[in-house]
Amino acid sequence: MECQKERNLKDCTCSYASCNKKGICCECLRYHLKSRQLPGCCFSAEAERTYDRSFEHFARLVMARQV
Repeated sequence: MECQKERNLKDCTCSYASCNKKGICCECLRYHLKSRQLPGCCFSAEAERTYDRSFEHFARLVMARQV
């Protein structure tokens, strides 16, 4: 399968300026899951800017109906 990096970049919400995985969703997802995290695109813009991408943070947001 061919990477759709340019297309993915249009929707990428990652605010980490030096991220080398922007637009390469499969690498981003693999990287974060290995660390028990979700990628920034799973969070609202406000929550993503906290850089807390943990499963626990996501679960708290779900319980508070913020995701």
